[in-house]
Formats: sequence, C-alpha cells, structure tokens
Amino acid sequence: MQAEKNLTTATRNQEQMKIVSYNLNGIRAALQKGLTDWLQQEQPDVLCVQETKAQPDQIDTLAFREAGYDYAYLHSAEKKGYSGVGIFCKQEPDRVVAGMRHDRYDREGRVLRADFGDLTVVCVYVPSGTTGDVRQEFKMDFLDAFYKYLQELRQERPNIVVCGDYNICHKPIDINHPERQTGVSGFLPEERAWLDKLEESGMVDSFREFCKESNRYSWWSYRFGARERNAGWRIDYHWVSEPLRNRLQGAAIHTEAVHSDHCPVSVEVS
Repeated sequence: MQAEKNLTTATRNQEQMKIVSYNLNGIRAALQKGLTDWLQQEQPDVLCVQETKAQPDQIDTLAFREAGYDYAYLHSAEKKGYSGVGIFCKQEPDRVVAGMRHDRYDREGRVLRADFGDLTVVCVYVPSGTTGDVRQEFKMDFLDAFYKYLQELRQERPNIVVCGDYNICHKPIDINHPERQTGVSGFLPEERAWLDKLEESGMVDSFREFCKESNRYSWWSYRFGARERNAGWRIDYHWVSEPLRNRLQGAAIHTEAVHSDHCPVSVEVS
C-alpha cells in the first residue's frame, strides 16, 4: 500500500525540516520489524516516538545512528515496560528538556522538548483513559497541565510543533462510525473540547491544512481485522502554532508502515 501523502509540490531543501511522529507500541519490537529500514527510506530530519516501553539502556541507539540519527534523547517512565518518549535527530538540537516540571506526569515519561534554531519540537504521549475512571481522570488532569505548559512555552518559543499520540479524535471525520463511539474514551465531549480549546488558542492541525478527507486514520485496534477494514482512529497529530501555518510545506499519514498498531505521521516545515 502506498503512503497517503498530501504534500505540496515544494521540493525539500536544507531550509525545510521533516518531522515524523510515531507511537511504536514498544521500540524494541518495532526495531525487530524493520523500523530503521523505513527510516532510511523516508529520511525524516527528526523522529519523535511515543510508547517506547523501555529504559534508555534497553534501546539500541546504535541502530538509529547507523540509519543516520546521531542524536538520541529519551525520557522513559519510572515503571519499566511502560510509556516513554524519545526524539532521534540528524542535527544536534540547541536544547533538550525532558518533562514539564510536574512530577506526577513526568515520572511516566510523557513530554520531551527539543529546540532547533527558532523552532521547538514537543513530543507528547497523552495518557489513555480506556482502563477506567481513575485513568480517565488522570488523563484530563494531564491535559489541563499540558495546556498550561504549552501556553507558557509559547511565550518563550512562539514557533512550536507539538507532535505525538494525543489519544483523542478531534472530530467525527477522524474516527470510523462516530455514531457508535458515544461515551468512548478518546472521543468524549470533554476530550474533544480540549482540542477545540487548543485550536482556539492559536494552534493548527497541520494535516487538515492539506487533507479534508475522511477515512484517514493513524491507529487501528489489533482486534477484528480493524486495520484491514480501515476501522481506525486519527489520534496522532502535529499541531503547530499559528506563526508556522505559512511555513507548512506538507503533511502525510504513512499507512504503509506496519511496525505498530499506529502508523507514522509527518509534517514538513520551512
């Protein structure tokens, strides 16, 4: 299957940065499924990953270096085999910051930031609320804290790309059979309202700048042949701040990549 690419005709050059976000559902398993082969083919400048499920000493950073990613930054959860985010890049960032100075969430390894010139990339793994009320409450609390973190960061760094697994479908177009998803975590009114608030604050869903079509998803359940039927959810995003809207060069969902129950999403920024 070919990637669902929705790109402008602009040719990438040294003044453009291609950023890929990918929930790997286990970085070690994804490497065994040929992740670095895909990277060498796709050649993003920055790879942001979520749900690494590994401690730093368990991750084969040499495999990434051999694929051209000399710089690796990891923020793992205290709990082994759980959560965790990472940023792999070809160019050394000017600054890297792990966490958002909030121990309750930082111990789960959910936010990692890297600055490149005037551009800031934030990799986020929003908690899932599917396991019950306690984690759903934790998710909503995290979203409140993360929103405040972003607003403060934007005062200092106005050009930001916030990429990752948000565990939220924003609109009915972003989920299969929305009429069947009432009351389901990931499509709750309060979760969708949070993305509305993010948008109203001056953040842009980059993929929707290039593609208005339905049936464009980034996650499928492993059950019931969901991926084969394209019964998916679009929960992986690159939200960019308003000053970057005119610098967007393209965005894509790469459904051909099958290293996870998610697939990668990319954005290109000049």
